Amino acid sequence: MAPAILLAADTPTLSSADTGFMLICSALVMLMTPGLAFFYGGMVRVKSTLNMLMMSFISLGIVTVLWVLYGFSVAFGTDHGSLVGWAGDYLGFGGIGKTDLWPGYTIPVFVFAVFQLMFAIITPALISGALADRVKFSAWVLFVVLWATIVYFPVAHWVWGEGGWAYDLGVIDFAGGTAVHINAGAAALGVILVIGKRVGFKKDPMRPHSLPLVVLGAGLLWFGWFGFNAGSWLGNSDGVGALMFVNTQIATAAALLAWLAWEKIRHGACTTLGAASGAVAGLVAITPSGGAVSPLGALAVGAIAGALCAMAVGLKYRFGYDDSLDVVGVHMVGGVIGSLLIGFFASGEGQSDVKGLFYGGGLDQFWKQCAGVFGVLAYSLVASAVLAFLIDKTLGMRVTEDEEVSGIDQAQHAETAYDFSGAGGGVLASVTAPLTAAGQPKQTRKVDA
Repeated sequence: MAPAILLAADTPTLSSADTGFMLICSALVMLMTPGLAFFYGGMVRVKSTLNMLMMSFISLGIVTVLWVLYGFSVAFGTDHGSLVGWAGDYLGFGGIGKTDLWPGYTIPVFVFAVFQLMFAIITPALISGALADRVKFSAWVLFVVLWATIVYFPVAHWVWGEGGWAYDLGVIDFAGGTAVHINAGAAALGVILVIGKRVGFKKDPMRPHSLPLVVLGAGLLWFGWFGFNAGSWLGNSDGVGALMFVNTQIATAAALLAWLAWEKIRHGACTTLGAASGAVAGLVAITPSGGAVSPLGALAVGAIAGALCAMAVGLKYRFGYDDSLDVVGVHMVGGVIGSLLIGFFASGEGQSDVKGLFYGGGLDQFWKQCAGVFGVLAYSLVASAVLAFLIDKTLGMRVTEDEEVSGIDQAQHAETAYDFSGAGGGVLASVTAPLTAAGQPKQTRKVDA
């Protein structure tokens, strides 16, 4: 979170306005995880829909429990060696009083803790999009437990915890460009390099089965992201949260248009999937930078991120890594772009007086951003690959090839996303006919009533 700037004479007292605002923001961020589930669920084939929904949704359960038991303490407890935090009072939330204030702010510790919890929940869920169609659900559950403990909680301390090395260095990450998006994108790359490609990658059609679900998910993400970003100032009394809110809308719109422009130039069509992906790319890029740049700067950040992320998603075909739903191309690349552009577009009139190169500040902040970006990227990439390797060699990460081809939903959850067995006359046989390996109906003959 971005640090507040308080005068020495200020003595914070509990603010019902700030507390209410932050509770609303927390609920908005919570909604982003089901939104992500819809976004990812619509992008996969029919036979993988439920598994994709569950890989996001399960994070709400796992990470909540871990956060209460020890995660909040590791992320925001007293610093130890600039790497991890620890505070006995935070274990199980047992030493937190309901009116205890988060130091330097006007909101209770409980409110800060639950707001940060929602960030911790969605970050591992972001990784799941890269692994669509091929990972055992039990292995994914274990991976989330280990990854949150070993990667997310310490990285959150580096970036946002007082005493963390990135925090002390002066790395700017308003709401999660490094701690959330680069962290998740690098983790996704590390895991897919270990577990390999889907059956039929670059051979079989793997088109989204429901673009309406994708747009619904993108819309929920966009809506929830206002809480994600504007809430990260932890209050609403000095205009910085309002600046972040405005910049979030501007950058997202610019990225959406830039992605579509790239598609039109490159492929001759503006796709619905491209519009949704472009919006998410803009949201990712403005997340670290929105409190530091002006509205015109946000326009530039969004446009640059939209175009470059659109280009980046094609790299998986060139280099042969199977990033199923473009987590690397959107979240890692978008997070890197948004974080590094602070070094150029920081205006000195937002969250702090830090100025980027284009505002006369030189490259000092840019090098700080580089340290934060590549430090988190390298750690998450290596640690995540090691975790995936260990799980793969013990429990096994992947389903069998037969289960992947026939459908991971039935194999892992004993369910299917759509059940038309009770449909009456006039229903297309394609709806109830067996599916091919590619998840498409074998016939389209109409069944008479």
